[in-house]
Amino acid sequence: QVRLVESGGGLVQPGGSLRLSCAASGSIISITAMGWFRQAPGKERELVATITSGGSTYYEDSVKGRFTISRDNAKNTVSLQMNTLKPEDTAVYYCNADLLVKDYSDYVAYWGQGTQVAVSS
Repeated sequence: QVRLVESGGGLVQPGGSLRLSCAASGSIISITAMGWFRQAPGKERELVATITSGGSTYYEDSVKGRFTISRDNAKNTVSLQMNTLKPEDTAVYYCNADLLVKDYSDYVAYWGQGTQVAVSS
């Protein structure tokens, strides 16, 4: 069974930092893009950052210069270092990865279960 498992969420004061991690496991043959999305209460899920297998990154404008995405291809993990957090960063953060898994012929998007990030004083 293929799984994406996130960790690292929590409560932090404005200006603080958190690091989210996500590990993909199971019968994985290959991973292309990995990324992080978030969904705040009453809002649609939005893309935060992505990283390709070659290391190319994309950031949503509001997190540029504050968040850094990285991955370890050998361990099938992706991380999101979040600095200078703001109350508007409060959301459930979801890990996403495009995986080619055993017995399938195409890449499929998989999601983690989500981890809560709350920024409040």
